Amino acid sequence: MPPHSTSTSEDANTNARGDAVPGDEPDDGPRLVARTRAADAVPHDAPWFEALVGEHAAAVHRFLARRTGRDEADDLAADVLTTAWRRRDDIPDGGELPWLYRTAGFVLANHRRKGRPVPVEEVPDEVGPLGSGDPAALFIQDEQVRTVLGALAARDRQILLLNAWEGLVGDGLAAVLGVSRGGADAALSRARSRLREAWAAADD
Repeated sequence: MPPHSTSTSEDANTNARGDAVPGDEPDDGPRLVARTRAADAVPHDAPWFEALVGEHAAAVHRFLARRTGRDEADDLAADVLTTAWRRRDDIPDGGELPWLYRTAGFVLANHRRKGRPVPVEEVPDEVGPLGSGDPAALFIQDEQVRTVLGALAARDRQILLLNAWEGLVGDGLAAVLGVSRGGADAALSRARSRLREAWAAADD
């Protein structure tokens, strides 16, 4: 029979009704939670990855094509998905697409370091097949829009395009930027404010 002295720590983690008190778990609590989550987690195996590709590959390609052109997007999207397979255990369940967008941003940045990036204001008017039905392509074809975006800091431009093109807000935007939800909300608000100021300056 276990000694009664062990009940002291148990009582410290329960209320009068015997319910566990949040934030005051016994020593084994975090390990138990981790084991439970591991048991419930979806295995990141080959079928999981095939489903990931089927659901998100087009969005990743579109993300890259909007920023670098269709030809380069093919190879870059393959790099992103290769990285996703290699680091599949790092991809959070329920947050797959923001993780892929964030990885695509790194892949694109590495690609641009090998050559000269094309500023937004110099995006060619003819955008090829992408322009056939993509509102984002029509968006950058407007000369004034491109000029105003080009006047912004790269970070503000990144945030605005993630919001306008990929529709990211809140937790999704925070995951791509690598900041907290509050930080993402504040960054988007500041970027929108600077966009309004740049747009007003362009109209003067």
